[in-house]
Amino acid sequence: MIKKTYFWVLVGLLTAFVFSSVNSADQNGELLFSDLKRQTNQFMEWERTIRLTPEQESFKKAALTQIAAPCCADNSAYTCCCSCNISRTIWGLSNYLIARQSADVITVRTKVVEWIKFLNPTGYSGRACYTRGCAKAFKHDGCGGMRRDQVVF
Repeated sequence: MIKKTYFWVLVGLLTAFVFSSVNSADQNGELLFSDLKRQTNQFMEWERTIRLTPEQESFKKAALTQIAAPCCADNSAYTCCCSCNISRTIWGLSNYLIARQSADVITVRTKVVEWIKFLNPTGYSGRACYTRGCAKAFKHDGCGGMRRDQVVF
């Protein structure tokens, strides 16, 4: 009986995972932004686990150097001034788009700008890193924290 229950719990968890992944994309497979916490954690995981080839890294650089880092606008989204959580999400999203969806530079740039707007619809000052904004939530012009295991929402 316990084994059967355990089996159905696993089936339920797997089903929930599959449907939550599907719900993050439209019918054409385009990535949609809908769940801040889940997607933040997913993108940070992609930043940690998806490794790009040198050619793919050049695509990422080309896409992100054209975007100011939301938390320190005197840096690009490719470099930022540090490895804060907002940067990790941007880098992870980019890694996924390039490595898993074969996205081009324009698509990566467009989706990253869309993600930044999703994080904070009112916009960023570009000064969070210099005004103690590192520990603030994304929606409050912050970096969302500095540690992967302590994201500030």
